[in-house]
Amino acid sequence: MFSNNYILRQKTKDKRQEDRPVLIFCLLFFIFFLFFLTACVKIETFSNDPRGNFEALWKIMDEHYCFFQYKEIDWNKIHSEYAERIDNSMNDESLFLLLNEMLQELKDGHVNLSTPFDVGRYWKWFEDYPRNFNSNILDNYLGSQYAISGGISYKILEDNIGYMYYGDFSSGPGETNLDYIIDKFSICEGIIIDVRDNGGGLLSNADKLAARFVNEKTLVGYIQHKTGKGHNDFSEPFARYNEPSSRLRYQKPVVVLTNRSCYSATNDFVNAMRYCPNVTIVGDKTGGGSGLPFNSEIPNGWSVRFSACPIFDANMQQIESGIEPDIHVDLSERDMKKGKDTLIETARNLLKTPTQQ
Repeated sequence: MFSNNYILRQKTKDKRQEDRPVLIFCLLFFIFFLFFLTACVKIETFSNDPRGNFEALWKIMDEHYCFFQYKEIDWNKIHSEYAERIDNSMNDESLFLLLNEMLQELKDGHVNLSTPFDVGRYWKWFEDYPRNFNSNILDNYLGSQYAISGGISYKILEDNIGYMYYGDFSSGPGETNLDYIIDKFSICEGIIIDVRDNGGGLLSNADKLAARFVNEKTLVGYIQHKTGKGHNDFSEPFARYNEPSSRLRYQKPVVVLTNRSCYSATNDFVNAMRYCPNVTIVGDKTGGGSGLPFNSEIPNGWSVRFSACPIFDANMQQIESGIEPDIHVDLSERDMKKGKDTLIETARNLLKTPTQQ
């Protein structure tokens, strides 16, 4: 499964140059669509009272949320159940609690109701699972003498295994940052990329890192957008690719560490990495969150965020509920008492074990 090649620097291929106009056109079209749909989502036709705000919120989700069919949610039934509980005399706090309870029926970490006094959220996607991460134990590996570049903490461990921790895809390393990290790890037997407890951020940062571990344009998934108000009104799938970086790329074995708190852009990163050569995913199932989130507003000014565009893997399978690792490993109590991280130790053993080509 693993190869023993060295660091590779490759100029952009002619084929990629030919694809660029098409990619730019698709990107511009998609940006225009996002702007257009976001403008269309805003609701101005409901009264600014508890019932009007309830109906506005329900309708926004009914027409634009993207996972009703996948999650087998009867949204009309939910309307009937919650409409009976609406009272125009209820105060803002009571209305917020009721609306947030309704939204939690979607079981979606990308769905949030934001008010001046609270933010509604659904966290069961990770709360009901083992943590499989301990930042204090991580300090035993990084110590105090580690480097930080573009939001990534990294170090060469004593067994010549490169280790990097990337805890937030909102922090974006530049291409030069990644050049330094990849070059630093060129002498290592392999790399551990730890994205546990990374709740997401910018897809562009996830794509930028994944591009350092693939040598050819690789299909990693598809995305769709809503084309109508029906629950199943979607466009044709638009292919998504991991494009190889034209700068330093790593050619040796890589292990990506995951837990249930890997969400949103991190879920997307793990999906892209599992199609790279020489990569093994170790840990727990990711938290999911594959719906591209949009925002809208109800009459009283409260904003709602929701999943609007579903993202699939390369086989057109849903990854909204998470991605299973190649090797499932939980953090054991025995190792924690010794100050060791079971997932990191498993990764080190994998990277030190010779494999047959």
